[in-house]
Amino acid sequence: MADFNPLDPRLRADPYSIYRELREEAPVYWQPMMQTWILTRYEDNLAVLRDHAAFSSERTRAKNALVQQLESFRLSSGPLGTTPTMLSVDPPAHTRMRSLANKAFTPRVVERSRPHIQEIADELLDALPEPGTLDVVADLAVPLPMIVIAEVLGVPASDRERFKGWSSDVAASLGGPFQPPDVLEKARNSSNEIADYFRDLMARRRREPRDDLISALIAAEEQGDLLSEDELIATCILLLIAGNETTTNLIGNGMLALLRNPEQRRRLQADPSLIETAVDEMLRYESSVQMTSRIVDHDIDFQGQRFEEGQVVLLLLAAANRDPAQFPDPERFDAGRRPNRHLAFGQGIHYCLGAPLALAEAQIAFQTLLRRLPEPEGAFDQLEWGQSFILRGLKRLPVTSQKAPGKQSST
Repeated sequence: MADFNPLDPRLRADPYSIYRELREEAPVYWQPMMQTWILTRYEDNLAVLRDHAAFSSERTRAKNALVQQLESFRLSSGPLGTTPTMLSVDPPAHTRMRSLANKAFTPRVVERSRPHIQEIADELLDALPEPGTLDVVADLAVPLPMIVIAEVLGVPASDRERFKGWSSDVAASLGGPFQPPDVLEKARNSSNEIADYFRDLMARRRREPRDDLISALIAAEEQGDLLSEDELIATCILLLIAGNETTTNLIGNGMLALLRNPEQRRRLQADPSLIETAVDEMLRYESSVQMTSRIVDHDIDFQGQRFEEGQVVLLLLAAANRDPAQFPDPERFDAGRRPNRHLAFGQGIHYCLGAPLALAEAQIAFQTLLRRLPEPEGAFDQLEWGQSFILRGLKRLPVTSQKAPGKQSST
């Protein structure tokens, strides 16, 4: 019988066969070990994401023994663990928090930043010793979004490497009780270290404001008492992690999809106007965020099952993104797929704040990669996926190209 076991190694190597079995045999599934409802159909995921009145984002309301076991971890993880963020609250608090950060990620602001993102991508690849050989993850997918979100926040260039380490440590703790104790301990330490860093940086920005998001959030706080200092710190940590970990995975996963589907890669190279649909297909086909959760607000009947107040509902977004009821031939990677209403960025009031920036970064990354590596081939024997079953991403992706134009600028 179909089952979802977070300890199953297939969830890292190839989770999609598990998702398919669940979707076909038990689309609304109660996992007894996790004490959690698991949803795999597109229509069910969409319904829950859109109904914030019945399905809350406040994880602390969960009446789940596994979640409650992490209480000491949460309380000792600094502001990110103890202070609500826009990701973990419902309206009206969610509306207040999101509105403060939203101005930095509007499509208009992102569009103005495209030339600079292109400059960063070119500089990163220009610095490589061999133009036709690179690790897509280490050489581009990791540094590009890290540099961009650090600049948005106002983090000095000299501190970016430390930030990436902290960010990766905290992201690795997703999955909670199913992650090794040493991973959780590392995440706890990094969460506190990054909070101390932001507290110091904010003190400096209060004295000397700059044209960055941290200064803007401080100004909003001082003018209207809209955010406490801990809320401000937790928001910055959230934006840092969400702003680089998922985009890193998108670029790595997307490049892997192109390597495995060379006819679609050639199609994209022949018609660069497909870049937007291609990146959307990458998000659908190999979702960076495989799942998210909600808490049942009140007893409710859902698809013939009784959901009780406080129960956890795990939404398998990546399973929904391969639901044949929504996507024709869902196991096929199609760079020109239309329509493509994937759920990789969520839906409803919690739709990913940074989606416009992530899309811009990915589109520029692939345009640059395919221009510099006209015939890319994987230079690996085996793939190594990250430890989290919630965030899906490669640790490395070595690629070579027999034909490489060499260094070039898009100016």
